[in-house]
Amino acid sequence: MDQEHISGDGEGAGRRRFLAIATGAATAAGLGAVAVAGCASGDGGADGPGGDAAAGGSRAASGKPSPGPAGFDVKAENARPGNADWPVTKAGAARAIEGFADRVSVLPGESFGLYVSTTAPRFTVSAYRMGWYGGARARLVWRSEALPRVRQPEHTVDSGTRMVRTRWARTTTVDTKDWPEGCYLLRLDAQGGEGQRFVPVTVRSAATAGRTVVVNAVATWQAYNRWGGYGSYDGPGGGYATRSLSVSFDRPYEYDDGAGLFLVYEAPLIALAERLGIPLAYTTTTDVAREKRLLEGASAVLSLGHDEYWSPDQRAHFTAARDAGTNIAILGANCCFRRIRLEASDLGPDRTLVCYKSAYDQDPGFKRGHPATVDFRSAPGADPESSLLGVIYDGYPVDAPYVVTHPGHWLFEGTGAKAGDRFEHLVGVEYDKVDTGFPTPRPIEILAHSPVVCEGRPSHQDTAYYTAPSGAGVFATGTMRWVEALDASGDGRSGANHGLDARSGALTTRVTENLLRVFAAGPAGRTHPAQDNLKAVYGGA
Repeated sequence: MDQEHISGDGEGAGRRRFLAIATGAATAAGLGAVAVAGCASGDGGADGPGGDAAAGGSRAASGKPSPGPAGFDVKAENARPGNADWPVTKAGAARAIEGFADRVSVLPGESFGLYVSTTAPRFTVSAYRMGWYGGARARLVWRSEALPRVRQPEHTVDSGTRMVRTRWARTTTVDTKDWPEGCYLLRLDAQGGEGQRFVPVTVRSAATAGRTVVVNAVATWQAYNRWGGYGSYDGPGGGYATRSLSVSFDRPYEYDDGAGLFLVYEAPLIALAERLGIPLAYTTTTDVAREKRLLEGASAVLSLGHDEYWSPDQRAHFTAARDAGTNIAILGANCCFRRIRLEASDLGPDRTLVCYKSAYDQDPGFKRGHPATVDFRSAPGADPESSLLGVIYDGYPVDAPYVVTHPGHWLFEGTGAKAGDRFEHLVGVEYDKVDTGFPTPRPIEILAHSPVVCEGRPSHQDTAYYTAPSGAGVFATGTMRWVEALDASGDGRSGANHGLDARSGALTTRVTENLLRVFAAGPAGRTHPAQDNLKAVYGGA
């Protein structure tokens, strides 16, 4: 959309509604008669430290994990008994209990501070490592003793950037000794059942060589976080002009009982990858941005279901990995869309996300010479995301069938899919396509080419695979519902998972299994080179 539109009041309300549509909060199949801003042709698009583990001591919930980073064994870890009681079942009142960690990730054995506020007299902290575990999806690794009540002060809002600030006191220090690397949800349980909330933390891998890297999209989680009434899309009044220009990690996550966007967009893929037992490494978008050599030697890197906000350093490190032969999988849509800058907060480095968007020229960092925090494809310094992804973001909101175009492709092996097969609701709520009006790596293959109508504009969604000169394979699903669909079951009539049914679940699961196995084996372009079919699909392209 043009700058006038993108600066209008419609975007904030539209994107707040978008999040409800895109995550599990919206269970009705399809979009219905929702009026939201967003779809436009070829435009800037939608916004679319040490210490005791806890006061009073701690105990290990299970035995020691597999060896450290170089020898981490995903199969052995997932052979341990799981704990299916990990979900939040009694959320309680809005502020009954909530919290955040002062680090998005730690290395195994490092500690982090936990900041909790609760109305209950006491509470406990339980650390669940998320994975497969025979279908339980989590294992209890550690639990604190009961900790005394702490009621933290109210947040404030910065007058210039409208960033929500908390000045909470550290409640306790959590030591990750004997925690295996992986993705964790800490569950806060208020005594007496007053409430429960999650706090996500990643125990990251020190090295990724020879492994498939799961990258938690923490920057995007935070951009959509409206705890305290403000996020990167709007403020309490719902208008784009009242949005935060900077957002802080020093606050709880509002969505999914404190889990942010993890449960919808990432947990199903992690469960599948751990079930397969392929060698995995774990990190976050913040870590990839900070550590230039983190991805060296990785077999593959996975961007999960909603990974919209990237720093230039993160993008440069993904691109360098591709150019060194590391495969890349984009398992969502609207990826690498917003250019951000990470700055320090009172609690540490890289805990403030700066994204001025259309007001980039007001950004003090831009005035000091930093890149504009605007869409990657937009001036100044336009660098469309398609040069890395193969596809480019095209719009929202849509709810459309996914249409198979190239059923003989190796990624569809074992699916039984035929040309023209349709999978209802699998395209949504945002989508990508191949568009040679932007930089497009070749050779590129389109596997699915699905007609969509986005706010009256006909277009197509594309699933695509290209191979780079380094031998790396790059795959992009082109739809934000791919990871969510991995959990789809039944006939879809219940409306859960946006009406996705078991056929969609089976298709996405088998394609993802094929992808993960081939990508884990090394540069996919050497064994599975792309055979360009762009002209066959798009005619004169």
